[in-house]
This record gives sequence, structure tokens and C-alpha cells, in this order.
Amino acid sequence: MQEKITTIVNYLNEVKTRCTFNAAAEALGITPHALKKQLGEPRPEASWLVSPTTGDPIRYTDSEKHPELYRTTRIITSAKVLKRNLDLT
Repeated sequence: MQEKITTIVNYLNEVKTRCTFNAAAEALGITPHALKKQLGEPRPEASWLVSPTTGDPIRYTDSEKHPELYRTTRIITSAKVLKRNLDLT
């Protein structure tokens, strides 16, 4: 599971696009809460995973957010997009 989470985090860093916890968790077949626990401590590379209501990472200070987090308004909200782009099975 950790390998798939790392794949998603690396992908989001590469495309510099935010993704909701719900979409990532659904793509992984786990709950959003379980995903948050697996991510561990807040860090810039994981800040691309955001709340579906605010579009912000949950419980992150400004210094823990990726410097390019808001470079686009686009947010991935569909597990299908992640599954398709990353061939998650």
C-alpha cells in the first residue's frame, strides 16, 4: 500500500496539481482517514492532497505547503483520473 501512496504523491509532485483525499483514497481502496494516517507528518511533497471542500491541505502551516501548491486552480477530484494516469489496480 505504501508503494501506491508514494506513486500518487510522486505523480502529484510531478504534475504540480492538487488532488482531494477522497479521490486518492478511493483510487487506493482505503478510507481518507487511513490515507491521512499513512502519509504521516505534514511535508511539502504530501501537501498536494487536499480537502474536497477547501482545496487546502488539512492541518498544514504555510511553511509545510509546497511552494507551487496554488499555481493552478485545477484539483483532481476523481479516482478514475488517478487510476487511469497511474495504472492503479
